[in-house]
Amino acid sequence: MVLARHKEHKVIIKNNADIPEISVQEDQVTNVTQQILIGPNDGSLNIIMRKFRVLPGGHTPYHIHAHEHVVKVEKGRGIVVDADGHENHVCMGQSLIIEGGEKHQFKNSYDEPFEFLCIILNTEKTR
Repeated sequence: MVLARHKEHKVIIKNNADIPEISVQEDQVTNVTQQILIGPNDGSLNIIMRKFRVLPGGHTPYHIHAHEHVVKVEKGRGIVVDADGHENHVCMGQSLIIEGGEKHQFKNSYDEPFEFLCIILNTEKTR
């Protein structure tokens, strides 16, 4: 639900609780959900802000891509695996950047959900 949209100022305010949380169904992904908090459907042509929840025992793929990520841990604790396979423990209140071309993975070996915001460039933009 859009709470405010002022055409002349182009401000959109959304309630995150109203945004569907979708299970990520990709190879090498276990127990991960995603919400697109802000994206192209909201008029953001250049960036996308996503919220991920990695449940205990869950993980994203160990993967690589050209674009960078800006990440803010919102809840719990998790592990970010870097290109050398080093496990970096992160927790609520920390932020990080993963450079483009850097192999990485997010994992949760703890007993509580690991939630983080991930902001990326919209690599499929049309302008």
